[in-house]
Amino acid sequence: MTTQTPAQTPPRKGLYYGWYMVATFMFVALVTTGARSAFGVFVIPMSEEFHWDRTTITWAGFIGAVVAGLIQPFIGRIFDVTGGRKVILAGLIGVGAVTVLLSRTPNIYFLVVMYGVVMSLAAGGVSINNTSAMLARWFRRRRATVMGLNAAGASMGGMLIVPFAMFLLQATSWRVAWVALGLLILLLAFPLAFIFTRDYPAKLGLQSDGDEEPAEDAAAAAPRRAAGPLEADHWTQPFRSLPFWQMSLSYMICGSTTYMLSFHFVPYAIDRGVSPGMAATIFGVMLGLNVFGALGAGMLADRFGRKNLLALVYFLRGSGYMILLLPGLLGVTFLSGNLGLWLFALITGFSWWATLPLTSSLTADVYGLRTLGTISGVSFAFHQFGSAASVLFAAVLYDMTGSYTIPFLIAGSLLFPAALSAFTIRERKYSARYQPQGPVAAGTPARAGT
Repeated sequence: MTTQTPAQTPPRKGLYYGWYMVATFMFVALVTTGARSAFGVFVIPMSEEFHWDRTTITWAGFIGAVVAGLIQPFIGRIFDVTGGRKVILAGLIGVGAVTVLLSRTPNIYFLVVMYGVVMSLAAGGVSINNTSAMLARWFRRRRATVMGLNAAGASMGGMLIVPFAMFLLQATSWRVAWVALGLLILLLAFPLAFIFTRDYPAKLGLQSDGDEEPAEDAAAAAPRRAAGPLEADHWTQPFRSLPFWQMSLSYMICGSTTYMLSFHFVPYAIDRGVSPGMAATIFGVMLGLNVFGALGAGMLADRFGRKNLLALVYFLRGSGYMILLLPGLLGVTFLSGNLGLWLFALITGFSWWATLPLTSSLTADVYGLRTLGTISGVSFAFHQFGSAASVLFAAVLYDMTGSYTIPFLIAGSLLFPAALSAFTIRERKYSARYQPQGPVAAGTPARAGT
């Protein structure tokens, strides 16, 4: 008589619930990130109506990045303690309501408080940083892939929402455009998240990746990957290890080279002689290409590892900045017009959101899941501090020189040391993915952090 082994047990039927979570968070990222990325569309019309210079309106972005950086570790801690669902839902309500209220902007103080402070507090709850941390609980083998899908949702937001905002602005007014973006969040994203978001697979009787729960005797003998040597039981432990600083400092440069574009690329392109509609289209295409960059980075990382791809992404983005700026400085005229903008959009588009699945999955692999929300929040704070510094720096230099060339050139040059920092991370030594496998003795609980 043959005894059926657990390996012969038929797989669980139906689509794994984690994929509903992925689809939900992709749409949430699409509308929330898209609405925030569209701020650059509003820079010129709002500045013209209120007679603001670039530095004045950019204070809203500067304060927003600083607040987001300061608050994210605390929101990450609340996320770890509560499970995260309530944090994400509250964030969606806040971001949607504030986006609508921006249509009532009467002066710069209102804009700074609402966009820079209140929206940043709300956006911290629904940040892609938190949704990626939640997806890390639902997936282990495909962790970087699903984080890439999550980032792809944000990329599609830029591709669709930025040109949509420009269309509405030109067809109606900037006030109507803000209302429309806020209603997309409140009427579409919030109900979807309310219905489908769940904190842990165990609450639905599921295992990560949709695996079947093995029998006790099989679990005792099954080979399990050991925890990584840096797996953290407390959120402060990573501060004493080099990989955290290598990832976080590179992430700070990442923030300085993307957030600056969210505010200043459309005005920069218009200054180069491009029409407002074309400038928004180029920027939307740039963000849209991230769908392929983020997905490709996630799938390749699950197969080949994270840190080398992360280094390549930083190097490519730095090269994009050089292609955008150096031809004009060197007098190469055929690249100093629209062609240079499109080449920059192509290269930067593939690399913009690709850093997120790589950084998030590498953080989870090295430091585990126990305090991932808090650790990722601290790392994201570095990203936001870089964002804050660059967005204001670019505005101040523009008002001083009448050009974005110097701030763009400095930011782009910093991407090359960021690439070196990522490349030198000792992933095979510290990541749980590369730890030796062996049988787990009966009665020995497997660590939950890998």
